Amino acid sequence: MRIVVGITGASGSVYGYTLIRALYELGVETYVITTQMGEKVLEFETGVTIEQLKQYATILSNKNLFAPTASGSFKTDGMVIVPCSMNTLGAIAHGVGDTLLSRTASVVLKERRKLVVVPRETPLSLIHLENMTKLAQAGSMILPASPGFYQRPKEIWELVNFVVGRILDALDIEHEFIARWGEKH
Repeated sequence: MRIVVGITGASGSVYGYTLIRALYELGVETYVITTQMGEKVLEFETGVTIEQLKQYATILSNKNLFAPTASGSFKTDGMVIVPCSMNTLGAIAHGVGDTLLSRTASVVLKERRKLVVVPRETPLSLIHLENMTKLAQAGSMILPASPGFYQRPKEIWELVNFVVGRILDALDIEHEFIARWGEKH
């Protein structure tokens, strides 16, 4: 299995970092593309640098439109953008492929592969909602970073794992990150 993970400058980079580590632990070939602000927010919020991510995934430069993920002939099983800023979401919704991240998302959509967009913004304007609708209509899954509380979390990592578990579910990747409703814990 091969997954692309995009990290943008929205708050919530801990979701992206946790997903990358989970994919690594699950043996999934992972490619990571970060925006410039995504790198800064990742380090600010988690203390993790892009250099440290290299132990878990192949890092691609957002400026490199010659990277393999820019082409539909490079087969992937999907892409997740987590967290996804409204700037990146808007660019993808309007077909702007001027960075590797937005170009890769465009390729994933045109090839009808799984694109999971995890917006981390509140409140949402009508423009944000319309852009999300446009992406959903194009085949993307909009998966807000909204953790569940029925598992009665006591630690922040439990909230993060809930969202990461839902992302893995959206990609049809088996895992044991979350307690499932109606199943014994």
